[in-house]
Amino acid sequence: MAAVFDWIALLVALWLTLGDTQLQQATLHPLVGHIFVHTLDHETFLRPPEDTAVLPSASVTYHAHLQGHPDLPGWLRYTQRSPTKPGFLYGTATAEDRGRQIIEVTAYNRDTFDTTQQKLVLLIQDPEGPRLPYQAEFLVRSHDVEEVLPSAPSSRFLTALGGLWEPGELRVLNITSALDRGGRVPLPIEGRKEGVYIKVGSASPFSTCLKMVASPDSHARCAQGQPPLLSCYDTLAPHFRVDWCNVSLVDKSVPVPVDEVPTLGDGILEYDPFFCPPTEASARDFLPDALVTLLVPLLVALLLTLLLAYVMCCRREGLLKRDLATSDIQMVHHSTILGNTEELRQMAASREVPRPLSTLPMFNVRTGERLPPRVDSAQVPLILDQH
Repeated sequence: MAAVFDWIALLVALWLTLGDTQLQQATLHPLVGHIFVHTLDHETFLRPPEDTAVLPSASVTYHAHLQGHPDLPGWLRYTQRSPTKPGFLYGTATAEDRGRQIIEVTAYNRDTFDTTQQKLVLLIQDPEGPRLPYQAEFLVRSHDVEEVLPSAPSSRFLTALGGLWEPGELRVLNITSALDRGGRVPLPIEGRKEGVYIKVGSASPFSTCLKMVASPDSHARCAQGQPPLLSCYDTLAPHFRVDWCNVSLVDKSVPVPVDEVPTLGDGILEYDPFFCPPTEASARDFLPDALVTLLVPLLVALLLTLLLAYVMCCRREGLLKRDLATSDIQMVHHSTILGNTEELRQMAASREVPRPLSTLPMFNVRTGERLPPRVDSAQVPLILDQH
């Protein structure tokens, strides 16, 4: 009966745990070659829409991965500045990514320890409308990547950039953090940003101003530490501080010449008279080399061991042999020296020698008692003067 109650308690605990985890699903439609941004908001993601008790300061972290894989696909990135800020899934899909992808997102509420899972079904399709062959990439040093991912900053950037471009529709194609492009983390100083690369495309050609910024003369001035050539007014300032030395323009409207298209070969090098590789490798037996490499050092070590054993064991004279080879007078003299030495040692041990004056306790620090100096018996004369 106790086991039944234990099973019931376990099932109740599992039910309560599963009740805290709510599964949601959303379908999104990214376009190939265009930026895709999805905001992981605390209010709409972690709690049901009818629950308005979610505080904006709730600490929530997210973990996103492709279904059946431990990480996100190569074209998709995730960023979140802090647990109190929303997270972002962003990236630009390529033609190879067309199709259906499912992203599983798990939200962790650090305040209440609740978890929520959400499935994002991404239906990646080709874009509609005219092609955007004129593409330009700008390095904005005054913003971080999560500051330009929302639609409002991106729209302001496109509006400001319209003054430097030929009239036409501009679209953001890609947004990349400068840290992902080899940039360094800035010092923790107010106003220092990581920087972000914004790639913009349009069906209208580049203006003369943009062509002049990306010209070789402008790059040469940047290499010398001088400002680049900008013949028009910078409409992006002061809201967006663009590094005009890092502007790159790509014109995909011009077809690539056939001669410049790399052709794949068969992987065989051309004939070179100075390089004559062997046609075939003959079979070789490495057993003799292995035996020589192993047996010769072992044989030399064995010979040295036998020689050392012979010198130490077979060439010993011994104490008896040495005494027999020594004359009797020399043995008596040696015994006398040993006996006298032993006698002197015994006399020195029994003799009372006074301690040096430098080691006598003349003053006791703890009691303050002063002791009279000890009389050295070696300095007392044997015969007292009667006068």
